[in-house]
Amino acid sequence: MRAVRSAAAAATAALLAATLTATPTVAAAPAASGAPPRADAVDLDVLFIGAHPDDEAGALAALGQWHEAADVQAGVITVTRGEGGGNAVGLEEGPELGMLREAEERSAVANASIENVYNLDELDFFYNASAPLTDQVWGDDALERVVRVVRSTRPEVIVTMNPSPTPGNHGHHQQAARLAVEAYEAAADPEAFPEQLSDEGLSTWRVSRILRSGATGTGAAGSACETTPYTPADPTDRVFGAWQGRASTETGELWALRERKAQWEYVSQGWAVFPPPPTDPEQNGCDFFTLIASRTPYPMPGTGQTAALQGALLPMDGGLPLGTELTIDPEPFLVLPGESFAATVTVRAPARKPLVSPSLTVSGPAGWTAEVPDGALPRTLRPGREVSVDVVVTPPADAAAGERVALAATLTTRTGSGSNEAAVETTTDVRGELAQRPEAEVFADWTAEVDLPKLESLIAPIASLPSGAGTAVVVEVTNDGDTAASGSVTLELPAGFSAQSATLPYADLAPGATTTVTFSVTNTDPSLPTSNRAPGGGYPFRIVTDFGSGTDTQNATLELVPSADLEIQTEAPVLDGVAGEGEYPGDPIDTSTMWEGQAVPPADASATTRLAFTEDALYVLVEVTDEALGTVLPLEDCKRHWRTDSVEITIDPRGQSSNTSTTFKTGIFPTTVEGEPCFQRDADNHQGPGAETAPGMEVASVVNEPYDGYTIEAKIPFDVLPDTIDPERVGFNVLVYDSDTQDKTGQTRIGWSTFNGVQADPFRWARLRLGGYPDSAPAPVAPIMPDTAALSIDSPQSIAQSAEDGVGLGGGPELPARTASVTSARLSGSGDEVEVRLRARTDGRANVFLWDGDSVAGSVSADVEAGRTTVDVPVTDGSGGELTALVAFVTDGGTLALAEPVG
Repeated sequence: MRAVRSAAAAATAALLAATLTATPTVAAAPAASGAPPRADAVDLDVLFIGAHPDDEAGALAALGQWHEAADVQAGVITVTRGEGGGNAVGLEEGPELGMLREAEERSAVANASIENVYNLDELDFFYNASAPLTDQVWGDDALERVVRVVRSTRPEVIVTMNPSPTPGNHGHHQQAARLAVEAYEAAADPEAFPEQLSDEGLSTWRVSRILRSGATGTGAAGSACETTPYTPADPTDRVFGAWQGRASTETGELWALRERKAQWEYVSQGWAVFPPPPTDPEQNGCDFFTLIASRTPYPMPGTGQTAALQGALLPMDGGLPLGTELTIDPEPFLVLPGESFAATVTVRAPARKPLVSPSLTVSGPAGWTAEVPDGALPRTLRPGREVSVDVVVTPPADAAAGERVALAATLTTRTGSGSNEAAVETTTDVRGELAQRPEAEVFADWTAEVDLPKLESLIAPIASLPSGAGTAVVVEVTNDGDTAASGSVTLELPAGFSAQSATLPYADLAPGATTTVTFSVTNTDPSLPTSNRAPGGGYPFRIVTDFGSGTDTQNATLELVPSADLEIQTEAPVLDGVAGEGEYPGDPIDTSTMWEGQAVPPADASATTRLAFTEDALYVLVEVTDEALGTVLPLEDCKRHWRTDSVEITIDPRGQSSNTSTTFKTGIFPTTVEGEPCFQRDADNHQGPGAETAPGMEVASVVNEPYDGYTIEAKIPFDVLPDTIDPERVGFNVLVYDSDTQDKTGQTRIGWSTFNGVQADPFRWARLRLGGYPDSAPAPVAPIMPDTAALSIDSPQSIAQSAEDGVGLGGGPELPARTASVTSARLSGSGDEVEVRLRARTDGRANVFLWDGDSVAGSVSADVEAGRTTVDVPVTDGSGGELTALVAFVTDGGTLALAEPVG
C-alpha cells in the first residue's frame, strides 16, 4: 500500500483542471461471451462458497428466511467434501467419509430450502491455519472450478468466509474465501478462463455483491440486531443482520431452531449434541454479514431482514433500478492529510433501462472535499452503457494519521438514488510497521493484488518470543513522501521487556522505498504470564517512527510463549507410564490452561507434563486428572484424537515452521477397547498410523482405577522428526483433549502454550532449549500429503443434481449433451439386475448407479466405446422405492451426468 506523494501534487492539480471541464466518455459494457444459458440451466440468487460441508451452517437462518420472504434461491459451493475430518458415527474415512458428509450437507441445507450443492472435488487434507499450504495442495484449477460454477449459476450475491489468518481460522476456510473474492472479479472478466466462454458455451457474469459470513465488532441483542446499526471494529465496515428469532412462515418454528436442526444433520462431526437454541425469540441474535465488495448501491445497515440483498437482488425503497452499477475506487488506499488524490467513480446503466438525468456527488467526513467535474454524466445513460468519472478528493490538512474513513459516491436520477462507498486511511510521510509472519505477509500481499487493502486489518500485527528469552523484531519503514528521509525508529515496550537498543536509525530512505530496522527484544521478567494467560492475550507495544518533520505511531502486540531448558541425560526413563525417581529431573510443567471449549474445575480436566531427552530421543510424561473417561475407541479407530480423551504432542524441530506440514504432531489415546494405548500422527509432515509414520516411537500408559485420570509416557526418536534439531529453539507443545461423553465429542481443551487454534500455529508453540545436544545443518523431509479426494463422478447425489441443473460435475467442464445418452434402463424379470443401455459418440468411462432417492441399490463402472453399449448393474441392496439409473460419463475433456428412470 502506497500513499500519494507530494511530488504528485502538480499532476493531481492538472487532473483536477482537466476533469472539471472534461466531456464524459461513455463506453458500452463489455460484450458477454459464449452462448445463452440453456433453457433448463439453474439460475441462483445467492451462492455461499465454503471449504467443507457444514461451513455454511451459521448462515442458514438467513438463507432460509430470505427464501421465505423474497423467494431467494440459494446454492452452496463446497470446495472439498470434508473427507479429512473426524467421524463421530463410524469408521468411514477418506472418500467414504466425504460421501457421508455430502449427504449430511444436502440434508442440512434442505432446512433452508437449498437444493443445489456443488462439491468441487478438492482435497480436505487436514486442519491447518495456512492458506498458502492449502493453495499449494488444491492447485491452480480450484479458481477455474469456482468461476465455472459462478458463470453457470449466475448469482447476484456471493456469501463466503473470512479470508484472513486470524487465530484458529482454518487454512481451507481462508483459501475458499480468497477463491470467492477472486471469482467475484474473474467471472466477469472475458480474459479469465476464456475456454469456458469459447468452448463450453458459458458467458461472463457480473456478481453484484460479495459478503463474508460473520462480523468483527458488537451488535445489538435480540430483534434489534437487525434494525440497529452494528458497531464494527473497522468503522468503514458495513454489517447486515438477519434475526434468528423470527418465526418461519413454513413451520412456525424460530429460524434459530431451524438453523440448529440443520446443524444437527452433521452427525459425523459430532454436531448432533448441540443444545437447542433459546425458545424466547429475543434471546436469539442475528446471522451477520460483512460487505467485502459491491458493484451496486446498497442501503445502510440496520434497515431490516433483507438489507444485505437490497440494491443487488432486491429493490431499495427510493432506489435506483436493479442492475444499476455504481462503484468508487480511490487510488491509493493510504492518503496524506492535505494531499489531493484521485478516485474513479464508475456508473453502469441496467441492461434494459436507461438512467435519466443522472447526477453524481462524492462525500466524505467533515472537512474532506471532493470535486466532481461539471458534465460528468450524460443527460441519459443508455441501457448497458458505462461511464467513468475521475474525482479529486482532498483530506483536511489537520486529519489525524491512522484514521480510516468511508468515501461515498451517490447517484441520483429522475426515479431514485443510491450510494456505494470505499475506504481510505490517512497516514504520514514515513511509517514504520511490524514485519508480519509469513502467513500474514502472504495475506497482506493478496489484499493488495485483489485491491481490497482494508481487509488487511482483519489480522493484528504480532511478534512472538519465548519467556525469559529474546527474538528479533523487524520493523519495515516505508517512505511515502517526495524527498529522501532519515530518522529513527523507537520501540516503546511494556514492563518486563527490553531491547538491546530501543531506538535505531535509518538514513537516506528514497521516496517510495522501504527498508527494515531490526531490534533484539528480550523478555526480562520470566514471571510474566504466557500465552492466553497474559492479560488480553498479549503485551501491547508501540512503534514510533520519527522522520524529522513528524512521527508515525503503530500499535502491535508481543505474544509471550512458555519455554523450558533441559539438559541431556545419559540414562533414558523407563517407559512404563510412571515418573520414576530421577527420570525427569526438571520441574513439572502446568498443562492445565484452557484454550478452547468449556471451562471446568481442575478435577475434571487438568494436567502436568515432565520432559527429558537423551542423545537419540525426547521423552514426554503427561499426568492427566479427569473425572469421566470419554469414548474408548477400538485400535482400528486410532485416529482423529480430538474426539475423546487424548494427549497431543507437537514438535517443530528447528522452531521456524510457518505451518504444520513441516512439523511432527502425534495424538495419543490412553486406552482402547483392546486395553492398550495407541498413537497416530495427524495434520503434520506425515500423518497416519503411528507404527507406519513414526517407527521407533513408543507409548506407555496407566489408566487409574478407580478412574480419576490417566498418565501417558512417550518416547519420540529424533530421527522420526521432519528435520534436524536446532537445540536452541525447538518448538514444542502439549495439548490435552477432554471428553466426558460417549458420543465421540470433546468438551474441553487444555495445554501448555495455549491460544485459539494453537495446534495449527507452530509460531505459538512453546520453546525448548536442549542443553548438550549438538547442532547440525538443516535436513528437511518433504511432506507426505494425503492425495485421495472424494469425487463427484462417484457421488449419485451429485450426478442426479448435475443431470438436472446442467452444471459440470465437480465444477469441471460439462460435455455437450449429445456426447452420450441413456436410451433405456430396464429391470430384469428376476428383479436382481438392471440393463442400462448407453449411446456414446466417443469413448469414455461410465460410472453407473442405481439410486432410490436415499441410497445406492447397485453400481458398476465400465469402459464404454463409441456407439451403443449395454451395462448390466446387479441390484445388490434392497430398495425402498423406485430406481433411477444415474450415469457419470467421463472423458479427458469433461463429464456428463445422465439420469433415466428404471422401467
